[in-house]
Amino acid sequence: MRLSRSIFLAVAATALPFAASAHVGVDGAAHHAAGFVQGFLHPFTGMDHLAAMLGVGLWSALAARRARDLLWAPLGFASMLLAGALLGLAGLQLPAVEPAIAASLLVIGLLAAARLRLPALAAAVLVGAFAVFHGAAHGYELSGDGTGAALAALAGMLLATVSLHLAGVALGSLPRWRGALIARAAGGAVALFGVVLLTRMA
Repeated sequence: MRLSRSIFLAVAATALPFAASAHVGVDGAAHHAAGFVQGFLHPFTGMDHLAAMLGVGLWSALAARRARDLLWAPLGFASMLLAGALLGLAGLQLPAVEPAIAASLLVIGLLAAARLRLPALAAAVLVGAFAVFHGAAHGYELSGDGTGAALAALAGMLLATVSLHLAGVALGSLPRWRGALIARAAGGAVALFGVVLLTRMA
């Protein structure tokens, strides 16, 4: 067990510099021939979005007292990500999108590391507020595509988002993760990633 924890921490520390070089906020990757498949794959191409979505699911699993509380935060994130993406598609420019995305990693990571329990609705509102900025970043990218292609891509992104949330929930629900150092380390790694990104923007 100690060896596996050490390996996990070493891998996380090694991967951090590479993650920090990934896109932040508005992605550098262009959407060529945007569609459902491209939209589904897109959240996996940026470590900021990927870490946030997995982190939300992880926190939900680690902090939930009851099974029915597991999905409040993931649903709040997914629904507000869609709202933010539609705002971005409509051309609404939100301020400080990139810092907000980086801050979301810091907050979500700390919540997971501390296993902080919030009322279900408060958890959904908190992560949903950050999700608006994640969605807006995607919406900006898709705004140059046709409406049909953009909506198909958004459908794919939403499915990928829910899938990543469920993956985080599954990880956090593993018996060896609940209350274990490895779970707290994972949350800490997400938070540290957010700190690195915020530092780079300073």
